[in-house]
Amino acid sequence: MALDSSSIVILSGFQHFNNQNVDTGPEDPFDLCSLENNRYYDVVPTVVCSLCCLFGLVYTFFGYRCFKAIMFLSGLLAGSAVIFLLCYKERILDTQLSLELSAGIALGIGLLCGLVTMLVHSVGLFMTGLLFGLLLAIACLVGLEQFYHPPTAWVPVGIMMGSAMLFAVLTLQWQKLFTVVSTATFGAAILAVCTDYFVEMMLLVQYVYDRLRLEVSFSLCWFSWVVLGMWPLFSVLGIVVQWKLTAEGFSHTDGKYSFFIKFLLIFYVQHDIAMTIFMQLC
Repeated sequence: MALDSSSIVILSGFQHFNNQNVDTGPEDPFDLCSLENNRYYDVVPTVVCSLCCLFGLVYTFFGYRCFKAIMFLSGLLAGSAVIFLLCYKERILDTQLSLELSAGIALGIGLLCGLVTMLVHSVGLFMTGLLFGLLLAIACLVGLEQFYHPPTAWVPVGIMMGSAMLFAVLTLQWQKLFTVVSTATFGAAILAVCTDYFVEMMLLVQYVYDRLRLEVSFSLCWFSWVVLGMWPLFSVLGIVVQWKLTAEGFSHTDGKYSFFIKFLLIFYVQHDIAMTIFMQLC
């Protein structure tokens, strides 16, 4: 069927309209470095971060004073984290475990690890030094990224393993000093992570996670550096408060030796009474 001239004009105009870019107004992309962005907080993560803030304050300022509780929490966190990653990320018996089942298994094994670290002081101290070494290694990786991007994954693995083992051994040698430093540093890190959630929805945590995976990520915003600066600030403050106030005159070995001293005193008194009665009978 032949097309008349009016049809050709209409079709050419319709085609010209489709080829044009329609102006839908100015674009408003989501700016990561803007504090005016709308942030939506879920109930469960908000409650968890609030509780972690309390634990962070206890760790930072009362870490050595609450020695047994800190040893238990260190073992619980370390054991739960490792088992959860193994159960949730890996297939066990050709079965992919659900999130809830992985969390339940991790919590159960974490409780056992917490009891071991609380009852056996050497294991708890080793775990505390291990966590402190890992935190320092993460700080080194963040600082290294500003000048040099590691080409291989062996760089972060080597830094983390070497730092963790070094400070674990040092904590066993100088127990009180490194326990104070480790608990203050770990508590300050918890406070920084919780603040990062409320300020920028874990963008700083994602940046640190990318450093471990050697991924190229976004640059940190100015308030991300402020949140990161909270970590050394509260660490130093916690070390000073513990060393001068909460940990002064306290030793985690007092309970162990006081029981032995009481046993010796009771034995001496009973032995003295028995000798007195025996001399009177003679």
